[in-house]
Amino acid sequence: MNIVGIEPRNTRTHVFSAFRLPRLALPLLGTMLRNRGHRVTVFLEEWGEVDESVVREADLVLISTITPTAPRAYALAERIRRTYGKPVVLGGPHVTFCPDEALEYADFVVRGEGEFTVLDLVEALSDGGGWEEIAGLSYRRGEEKVHNPAREGFVELDDLPVPDFSLVPGVSAEKLRIYPIMTSRGCPYGCIFCSVIAMFGRRYRYRSSELILEELSRIQAGQHVFFYDDNFAANRKRTKELLENLVRRGFQGGWSAQVRIDIYKDPELLELMRRSGCFVVYIGLESVNPETLKAFRKGITYQEIEEGIRTLHRYGIRVHGMFVLGADTDTEETIRATLEFAQRVGLDSAQFLILTPVPGTRLFEDYQKAGRIFETSWDLYDGHHVVFRPAQLSAKRLQELSYLLHRRFYSLREALRFLLRGDLYGAYLRYLGRGFVKRWWRENREFFRRLEAMS
Repeated sequence: MNIVGIEPRNTRTHVFSAFRLPRLALPLLGTMLRNRGHRVTVFLEEWGEVDESVVREADLVLISTITPTAPRAYALAERIRRTYGKPVVLGGPHVTFCPDEALEYADFVVRGEGEFTVLDLVEALSDGGGWEEIAGLSYRRGEEKVHNPAREGFVELDDLPVPDFSLVPGVSAEKLRIYPIMTSRGCPYGCIFCSVIAMFGRRYRYRSSELILEELSRIQAGQHVFFYDDNFAANRKRTKELLENLVRRGFQGGWSAQVRIDIYKDPELLELMRRSGCFVVYIGLESVNPETLKAFRKGITYQEIEEGIRTLHRYGIRVHGMFVLGADTDTEETIRATLEFAQRVGLDSAQFLILTPVPGTRLFEDYQKAGRIFETSWDLYDGHHVVFRPAQLSAKRLQELSYLLHRRFYSLREALRFLLRGDLYGAYLRYLGRGFVKRWWRENREFFRRLEAMS
C-alpha cells in the first residue's frame, strides 16, 4: 500500500515553539510499515507543509494527534476524506480517550499504543476486510460506532525498530540538530493531571542498552540527543549502566532528558551524567506550595526541590523547571512565590503553565463531573490557557498570573543579569523567551477579553 502519515502542527504559540523536535510516533510506525513492504511518506507539519500531490496518490492516511492538535487533525482528516476520498486513521493520546468524537472525522481510530494495531489494520485493508477482530480499533458499522476490546498487555520496546527520519521529506537523522531517542515507556507515579499511565501503563518497560547504544553510535558531531522518556532515570541502575557505556565509548555529543528532582540524592548518577555530557534536565517541579505538592501526589517536598536544583548546578547540569499553576490549593500569593523561587535558585529556564484537565486524566473526569470545565476547544488545552474555573481566584486572574510570571522570568532585565555574570546561554534563553511571550500576548488578547466577560 501507499501510506501517508501526518503529524499536525500546533497552530498556537507554545512553550516549545522555538525548538523543533519531531514526535516519534509516525516515523517509528512508518519504519515498521516500510519494513513490511509498504511505501510510506511522513509529514511533520512543524517541519514543513504537507505535499497534496503525495496525499492524492495515497491508499491510506494516518494522522497522529495530542489534545491541542486535535482540531487541526480533525480538519485534515475531514478534508482528505472529502477531497480525495481516502480512508483516514486517527491515533494518539487524544483520540484514545475520545474515540466517539474522533469517529466523526475518520474511518478508523486506533486506541492506546498503536503500532501493532495499525499493522493489523493495514494487513486487513490489503486483504479487503476483517478488522472486526483487531484489538484496540474503533470504527463505524453503518451509523453505529464500534469499539473493539483494548489490546492486552503492552508493546515490547525491543520489537520496535529505530525510526527512519528519511521518511520525512527534507529531513534525515543527520540533519536533526536535536536527535530524539525513546528508551522507555510507562510510569508508576500517579499525577492527577497526567495521562501517561492510562496511555502506556504503570509498569516501566525498557529498550535494551545494546539497541540504544547502537542508535547513539549513529549520532553526528554537533548533534544533541534528547531522551524522550517521561523519566529517564526511573531505574537508576539501568541508567548508570547506559551512561557508563557512553563514557567508555567516548560519546562526544551532549544530551538532555526528563527526570525527577530526587536524582540529586545519588552522587554517583550525577557524576556519570556530568561525564557523559548531560547539558540540561527537564524536571516537573509543579509547585513550591507544599499543599499543592500533596494534592498532585508528587512525593517530593519544597526542601527537596531547592536542594536538588542547587546540587544539579554544582555538577554543571542546567535545570529547566516545569511548574503547574491553578490547583485548588493555589492562591495568588503561592503563585507569585513560584516566580520568586525560580529566580532565587537560578533556574536556567522555566515554564509556568496552567493546570489543564486533559482527556484521559483523573483531573478531567473530576472537573467534568463537577461542571468546572467551561472551554472545550481542544487547541486551548496547551497549558497556556485557562479552561476551567479555579477554586481560589478567577479564571481571568489565573491567566494573567501565568502571563505575568513568564513575562518577568523572560525579561530584558533578567537577560542582562545573566549576561553580566557571564552566562551567555541563560541570557540568550531569556531574550528568546521574551520574544515568544510577546508573540503569545498578541495572539491571545481576544481570549483575555472572553475571560474578562466571564468575571
